[in-house]
Amino acid sequence: MHGRGFTLIELLVALTIFAVLSLLAYGGLASVLDGSALAGAHSARLGALQRTVTHLVDDLAQAGTRPVRDAFGDPLPALGAGVGVTPALELTRGGWRNPTGQPRSSLQRIGYDLVDRTLVRRVWPVLDRAPDSTPLEQRLLDGVTAFELRFRGDRQGRWASAWPPADAPPGDPTLPLAVELALEVEGFGRITRLVLIGG
Repeated sequence: MHGRGFTLIELLVALTIFAVLSLLAYGGLASVLDGSALAGAHSARLGALQRTVTHLVDDLAQAGTRPVRDAFGDPLPALGAGVGVTPALELTRGGWRNPTGQPRSSLQRIGYDLVDRTLVRRVWPVLDRAPDSTPLEQRLLDGVTAFELRFRGDRQGRWASAWPPADAPPGDPTLPLAVELALEVEGFGRITRLVLIGG
């Protein structure tokens, strides 16, 4: 007795079912892969945001009272910032580690600026600059739409949008008591931190 084979219609139905199941499986796999890529990109941006805030908080917490001189020999305050000022924040910070014992200061001059929606951190190689002193630039975070600072300069609770105060002498060494920093970041909204200076 001979076995009965599949008819052409049965083969076409089976192939159609297999094709539909394959498409469904591929669609599910593509969805999982897209979700994984999206989660990876979000995780990378979150990591960049956390590193940026850590840099800002560490630099402000280590702020020192050492004024510096710019490339033209003019005095700059120990900490300077304000609306429309470039860089948006510039300060002298301590705690620069020196594990190899190089003959250099433990102080650094740091600056922050918002350039084309990217927060940039600058580190000068010396405190008092020469005309050819070029800072090392580090792009910290993209998609930043605002970088705002407020300064508490006295114990009465008054806040100002610029530092040092307008009546301060050139090269003012005084520091605010605290700084409130705020970042507006695409995908994360507004992030604020209050930092005690020197603490």
